[in-house]
Amino acid sequence: MSRSSSVGSPTPPSPPNRKGRAGGTRTAVRGDRRTALYDLPGPLARRRHRAYGLLTAAALAALLGWLVYLLFTTGQFTATKWTPFAYVGIQDLLLRGLGNTLKAFAYAAVLSLALGAVLACGRLSDHRAVRVLATLVVEFFRAMPVLVMIFFIFVALKVQPLPALVAGLTLYNGSVLAEVFRTGVNSVERGQREAAYALGMRKTQVMTYVLVPQAVRAMLPTIISQLVVALKDTSLGFLITYEEFLHAGKLIASNLDYDLPFIPVVMVISPIYIGMCMLLSWFAHWLAGRQRRNPRTRAAGAVPASPETLLPGVR
Repeated sequence: MSRSSSVGSPTPPSPPNRKGRAGGTRTAVRGDRRTALYDLPGPLARRRHRAYGLLTAAALAALLGWLVYLLFTTGQFTATKWTPFAYVGIQDLLLRGLGNTLKAFAYAAVLSLALGAVLACGRLSDHRAVRVLATLVVEFFRAMPVLVMIFFIFVALKVQPLPALVAGLTLYNGSVLAEVFRTGVNSVERGQREAAYALGMRKTQVMTYVLVPQAVRAMLPTIISQLVVALKDTSLGFLITYEEFLHAGKLIASNLDYDLPFIPVVMVISPIYIGMCMLLSWFAHWLAGRQRRNPRTRAAGAVPASPETLLPGVR
């Protein structure tokens, strides 16, 4: 009787599997969502997190209000300080400076990418002499401050401001990008390289068709971040009298006729720099998404074998 009742009674549902602390991970299941390494927060934890968020938002709002109050009390929003931005001559000066900044950045970005690729090839070379020479060049220009190189080229070599600025930015950023390229190529799985060599491909073909296309996707965020650094470093050109965007802002801020509008100039120039950097980041995300949608970068699915398919050599 007891045996039949044990068979007929429903079995209780088993609890979800959890790995203990000895396993190194904890998992929590909530519907179809699974969170690894920690349990889902309970009601008390959620209330605590909301309180932390509200306190942080209130502190940031108080800090912002205090800064705005200081700007008002120091007279940074007076009409005298903001009048110059309504003049056509001032607007032309700022636009001309912005164009010079973009021109210097374009030159420096293209040349830095080219120099980085050349130095990375040297560091990945099978010839020891080429590898050692490329390593010395990379380490030297990575260790040199950008401003020192710009001043040396401008003063010692008697070069015009634009070529001096572009050369300094190219030498520094090209050396950094060389390490980015080398690390990206070496991060590709070793089996990819070995399989390509097993097919009879030469090293140039392996680099061009196998390693570099896979490494570019991993290197793209770092490349864009380094280009953002190059864009911001173009502001060093005002130290060698290059008429770039910051130099134009300095001319406006030092004008006594407008009561030295330093803070208004910063409030106008800073959002433009931030917008250009965000535009570069957006371009990187767009390019990465396009590469993911490219049919050449998608994994080809294998056709399942039918039961009638015979192995090679089998009759």
